[in-house]
Amino acid sequence: MTSKNEKTSVRKIVLLGVFWRILIIEGILLIGTLIYAALTEDKGSVELFWYALRIISLVAIIVLFMMVTLKSFLEKRIISPLETIAATNQRFQNDDSSAREVNLPEDVPKEIKGIVSSRTQMLDNILKISEERLHLVQFIRNTFGRYLSKKVVDEILESPNGQEIGGHRKTVTIMMSDLRGFTSLSETRDPEDMVRLLNRYLERMSKVIMEYDGMIDEFIGDAILTVFGVPEEHDDDPARAVACALAMQNTLIKLNDELMLEGYPALEMGIGINTGAVIVGNIGSEIRMKYGIVGATVNIASRIESNTIGGQVLIGEATYRLVKEWVTSDATQAVMMKGLKKPLIIYPITAIGPPYDVKLGFQEASKHGIEISLPFHCWKVEDKKIASESMWGETISLNDNDITASIEPHIEPMTDIKLIFDFCVDAHCFDDIYAKVLSYEDQEDKIVNLLRITSINQKDRDILKKWISEIS
Repeated sequence: MTSKNEKTSVRKIVLLGVFWRILIIEGILLIGTLIYAALTEDKGSVELFWYALRIISLVAIIVLFMMVTLKSFLEKRIISPLETIAATNQRFQNDDSSAREVNLPEDVPKEIKGIVSSRTQMLDNILKISEERLHLVQFIRNTFGRYLSKKVVDEILESPNGQEIGGHRKTVTIMMSDLRGFTSLSETRDPEDMVRLLNRYLERMSKVIMEYDGMIDEFIGDAILTVFGVPEEHDDDPARAVACALAMQNTLIKLNDELMLEGYPALEMGIGINTGAVIVGNIGSEIRMKYGIVGATVNIASRIESNTIGGQVLIGEATYRLVKEWVTSDATQAVMMKGLKKPLIIYPITAIGPPYDVKLGFQEASKHGIEISLPFHCWKVEDKKIASESMWGETISLNDNDITASIEPHIEPMTDIKLIFDFCVDAHCFDDIYAKVLSYEDQEDKIVNLLRITSINQKDRDILKKWISEIS
């Protein structure tokens, strides 16, 4: 609340100060004159009265003259310049850009001119520093907004504890996406060319993730770790994550149409989603830290993603319970994985209803391909390590993406394998082919496995396509 003294203007203070001081001086002179006249001159009371009245009239004229002339003088030389400065400061405070300069008469005192000059210099310095600070803050936001979500950058910059190491528990939905066979593809192409291809892919996927308000935690090679529910939590985080995953798969289909016209092979992506509690915050040390997430939920999302095949979206039980009213799912799968005490239940999602209305555009190839027998050896792949013991097998049928084969002994579904054909054609030997076992079943006297190709050299794929076309 503003006090009475803070409301008093310089005009009132100066004029009242001058008026009372003149009045006091004249009053002292009046009383002194009357006393002197009474003591030195033989005058009666009536004469003293009229004498006093004349003196009072004279004093009033003097006071009036002094106030009029002083008021005009003070107002022109001191009061008005100070009021002009105060009014200009008020306009500047109200964001009036024209209030940087103060226009004063040339004859104002040098001290007031000094005030104006100092004010202008201070404002210039303040505006310069403020502008530099705004540019710096904007630079930080724009630069680090490419490494972190812009909302996270805002939270770090605006929070007083934004740079402190530590975190807090939150329930979030984790989405992990990964390209299939990108590593082997990189070995056959120019590194700069692969970086351009990868950046092109990541740019398309990032736009979709931003559209669904996901936070990209980091790029891990050709994998993307995305979080829904950080820094702001929403009730529909799991549903938006599923819708985003389906939209990403559909976007990849469109990107592949462009890439294949340019001579690139089609890319395939698997996506795994899981919901649960994590620790969110600044992780690391005072020397090096990152804003990220830690928890079993992230690890399980990665495990779910590792069971995907190209074009597939798999979600965990926790996520499915939250979105089951909106999603369409294929048959549930139970996978026992290393380090887990119970099977991992996963749901292949093909569509999500309103308000998202996203349907998986990828159509699985027919499981019944062209009958062709090709001998091969294969090895199990666990945690990116290839088993030393090989198994013998023979293809029964092939199509663009699937291999139906007889393998001894049988391999559990969702197992990754490396496969090599036991022959060469026209001086061309097949490279390693990676696949995932989708199912197996007993047929008469042999076990038949359905394999989905996850990585294959483009030349090898072209040869298989040629054989399929010629036989069909």
